[in-house]
Amino acid sequence: MSQIEIDMNQPIPVGEPIPHRKVIRSWLTPLTERVVLKAIVLQVLDTVILTAGIIGTVYFESVLVKLLLAIFSGFMIGRIFILGHDACHQSFTPHRGLNKLLGRLAFLPSLTPYSLWEVGHNVVHHGQTNLKGFDFVWAPLSLEEYQSLSKGKKLLEHVYRSGLGPAVYYLVEIWWNKMYFPSKKAMPASRPAFLWDNVLVSAFAVIWVAALTWAAVVTNQSILLTLVMGFVIPFIFWNAMIGFVVYVHHTHPSVSWYSDKSEWLRAQPFVSTTVHLVFPLKWGAAMHHIMEHTAHHVDMSVPLYKLKQAQSKLEEMLPGRIIVQKFSWAWYFHTAKLCKLYDTQKKCWLDFKGNKTADSIKVVLS
Repeated sequence: MSQIEIDMNQPIPVGEPIPHRKVIRSWLTPLTERVVLKAIVLQVLDTVILTAGIIGTVYFESVLVKLLLAIFSGFMIGRIFILGHDACHQSFTPHRGLNKLLGRLAFLPSLTPYSLWEVGHNVVHHGQTNLKGFDFVWAPLSLEEYQSLSKGKKLLEHVYRSGLGPAVYYLVEIWWNKMYFPSKKAMPASRPAFLWDNVLVSAFAVIWVAALTWAAVVTNQSILLTLVMGFVIPFIFWNAMIGFVVYVHHTHPSVSWYSDKSEWLRAQPFVSTTVHLVFPLKWGAAMHHIMEHTAHHVDMSVPLYKLKQAQSKLEEMLPGRIIVQKFSWAWYFHTAKLCKLYDTQKKCWLDFKGNKTADSIKVVLS
């Protein structure tokens, strides 16, 4: 059967080429409607819950309760960030100006400069997903690149790729190096918005710390403990959460990385380089469906509250093409064990000694 004979409104049989992205996006067009009221309600609700969690770290005397609320608050920072992520993609509401406002507000608890995230994520990551030399998020090193590192950087790479390093990776490599007052080497281009968004999140951090310090004084509590529970732990947990999320989105034994752009284009990277991670219970919904990630990469205009439907549609129309992975901690740490380095020529994952651990999928269009 040739591609011309295929009805593009019916599932594309296994073995047939993946249609053009415009065709695939047309399947999701009915799901791109954005609703202002729903967006605002989601953001207000999550913000109130986060605020209550932070207040709770001061209010309750039990250190264990404080710790649990600190972790919960870190999770809520992640939830609110996902809303800002949608706003930054202009998929949260139909109004560009409102999206920019809601996005900047949603990014404040994670101390994320809106304009820098917009460039690094929307332009670089989405525009060049899993293309070495362009997409910098969790880009695996080649054996030669790894061997050229200093001992200290090799150790850091071991930490990053251990399965226990997402918080360190995101905090150091993304937030500190790429987002928070980045150097000219990390961000050669400069815009006034980059500076002012960094000033904005810095001012928010100062107010946050000052409010917790004041609360500790008036309640006769340890200032250090109050800051650790109300600021440090939530921020570290948030970094671990986002580091984990972006890792599992595009790191999988069956996911390829590319060094040749023409090969990358032929591989339909918006489909083949993205993982749909399925969680038990309602954890997917708890993370605002950010794990229905293939649909998001196919069409960034689909709002988060319709991603589950969009993902189901893609998997119906492209049977066998999309990587769907049930989550378990055993799977996660096994993946971390396999996916240390990557050979873009042989399309395989390697360990730190250069031994092949897994062949990844290589999609070639006829």
